[in-house]
Amino acid sequence: MSSRGVFILLWAVFLPIAAGAVQDSSDSAAAGMAEGELQGLFEVMTALLEDSSWAELHPHPCTDTPWPGIQCELSQAGKESELYLHVTRLHIGPDVAAPPCRGGAVFPAASLLQLPYLKSLSLIGCFIETPVSPLVNLSAALFTTSSVLEQLVMKSNPGLSGEIPGTIVLLSRLRVLTLSQSRLHGAIPRELGGGGGLSKLEELDLSYNQLSGRIPEDMSGLASLSILDLSWNSLKGPLPPSLGKLAALQKMDLSSNLLSGSIPREMSSLNRLLLLDLSANSLSGTIPATFKALNGSLEYLLLEGNPLNGVIPATLGELRKLAVLSLSGCGMWGPIPSSLTRLSRLTALSLDGNRLNGTVPPELGLLPSLRQLNLSHNELSGEVPFVEQFVARLGARLDVRGNRGLCTDPAAFRRNIYLMGSIGPPCTYASAAASARPGLEPPPAGEPQAVGASKSSSWSDGDEEELRRSSAGATTATSPAFSAIAAGCCCCFLHLLLFLLAVV
Repeated sequence: MSSRGVFILLWAVFLPIAAGAVQDSSDSAAAGMAEGELQGLFEVMTALLEDSSWAELHPHPCTDTPWPGIQCELSQAGKESELYLHVTRLHIGPDVAAPPCRGGAVFPAASLLQLPYLKSLSLIGCFIETPVSPLVNLSAALFTTSSVLEQLVMKSNPGLSGEIPGTIVLLSRLRVLTLSQSRLHGAIPRELGGGGGLSKLEELDLSYNQLSGRIPEDMSGLASLSILDLSWNSLKGPLPPSLGKLAALQKMDLSSNLLSGSIPREMSSLNRLLLLDLSANSLSGTIPATFKALNGSLEYLLLEGNPLNGVIPATLGELRKLAVLSLSGCGMWGPIPSSLTRLSRLTALSLDGNRLNGTVPPELGLLPSLRQLNLSHNELSGEVPFVEQFVARLGARLDVRGNRGLCTDPAAFRRNIYLMGSIGPPCTYASAAASARPGLEPPPAGEPQAVGASKSSSWSDGDEEELRRSSAGATTATSPAFSAIAAGCCCCFLHLLLFLLAVV
């Protein structure tokens, strides 16, 4: 095909696209905002922002004078209707290049009613000084069956208090709900979990509040949920087995609550789960052996600070994608299962503060991805079986202190000599130290020895034992050589005395 033919072909393809783009641009320029919606937006911004001149500086926030954090979309009510620009996203927070919320900001509940096309509302760090209870008012403004809201994010608002209203389930199109780092209290509405009102919800974050009571017994209505974060509250009671029905769940963080009871076996059905954090609760019982069913997904398993009081199940070694395993302070006892040495992707292993005994599996030092290992404050014994390269790689992130039965190879720890004094005596001299005479401590291997303290190549433990016995008995017994010399001297003295008497 000639160059002219190619040009004609490209022109035929791109001309309609360019024309459409020009048409969209001209439509946006020609379209404006409905007067009531524009007035409602001005009222919202005036109630929240520190800059009171917002309306004067940005009279056309969707077109000529756009405002960071505001997005608009073009829509047409009917075939012959005018085109209008509607506010679909309103984001105010420190991550937006715009003036922050003013002190004592008031929640603009009534004004939000004039933004019926709003799909995303984010208010971050707005309600700080004056305690307010906007969620009650918010229910009247947004929690209606006609709402198109898909994302509601309100976090870092210490002035936000009150309870979460059950009417929140009327936001049937909601995909993201974040009400974190505030002072919300009371129970989580049971309507939130069951009934299917929020079946499209993908992210639920209620962390860092003062919520109490139990997790709703029925959570099966959140069929699309991928992130569940209820951490740092005062939730109590058992984990509902219905959590195991959240088939789309990828992250579950229920840490730092008052949860009790056992870990439900039903949670083994969450075959998409990447992170499970149940740390800092009062959960008891064993880790379900059925967790091995999560071997195709689970990467983070954090259970520290729970009185589980059992053995570490060998089935954890089947979680082949596991990167972080933390069982610190769980009252675990028994040996470290050798199956953990098959976790080739493991980067951090924390087993400190338990009652683990036996020896340290040397294969732990062969895990290629391991960068942090904490075995401190257990009842482990024997030699720390790690080579110098592994010890140097981990450095201060290797912690085996507080195990009285452990000893070390000085050659492996010569680059981390600061650790040696806190993790046990050198294994090279562990047996000799028990029989060495008091005050005679052999120096660690690899360090210069004091003059007069060096041993010849023929020095043996038997020689040292003989030296110890002879030194210990020096005050009560004499050697045979010394006895012979003493006897000879006495004989000479007697002959001299007899000679002098004869002369006299």
